[in-house]
Amino acid sequence: MSEATVLVVEDEPDIAALYAGFLEEQYDVTVVETAAEAVDMVGDAVDAVLLDRRLPDGSGDEVLEHIRETEAGCRVAMVTAVEPDFDILEMGFDLYLTKPVSRTNLLAALETLLTRDEYDERLREAAALASKRAVLEAQKPASRLNNNDTYAELVDRLEELDADIDDIGESLSADDYRAMFRDIGEV
Repeated sequence: MSEATVLVVEDEPDIAALYAGFLEEQYDVTVVETAAEAVDMVGDAVDAVLLDRRLPDGSGDEVLEHIRETEAGCRVAMVTAVEPDFDILEMGFDLYLTKPVSRTNLLAALETLLTRDEYDERLREAAALASKRAVLEAQKPASRLNNNDTYAELVDRLEELDADIDDIGESLSADDYRAMFRDIGEV
């Protein structure tokens, strides 16, 4: 079993059990059904959270806000039946998955979240923004995207981050790359 701890926040018992079954062979999985339980469970011991947006006692959005405000060191994927809209641009998640989610997609999402946890802040921000852009581009017509100021700001910020990351990459020597990847392997 992996050392990674995953918190599944899902109020539908059948779906929660399904997700836990998908993940238990590779991860230490805890399942909770309410926003209050999620808030109590989130902390430094949790590496990744799979978070439903609709919970019986509150919103997954509020749980996400709590996670980011407390600076819990975990990555978050929204796993929800709520179709994405422009409101996701202001949310601090790392990935957005629309139900139903297959075993393959859930495992791939967890791998992505745990990999992103190793990135520095700029890379994490770029990865999260790229995910938001991809979700919106898959769901919204280009005309709606082109007329949304917040979406335009996201694209501009992503371009800035890409340029910063390219600049950093160009300044690294071959020895820097070897050392960086060696250090990542030791984490």
